[in-house]
Amino acid sequence: MSSTDEALGRAEELLAQLNGKRDELERLARADDIDGEAAVDLIADLADLARQIEAELTRARATADADG
Repeated sequence: MSSTDEALGRAEELLAQLNGKRDELERLARADDIDGEAAVDLIADLADLARQIEAELTRARATADADG
């Protein structure tokens, strides 16, 4: 497996995690008694996952460009 494929695979895994956290946040938002602290934690997790995805996609693009 090439470095590009590895980075893309990792980005896909992270995206699945991000989608799971987003679903959690949506469930939390629909709850009658919203836990603000849990919502903030989930939003922080979403931001961190988004940064990780961006880094993996940047790595994939760089390795693809280097491979020509």
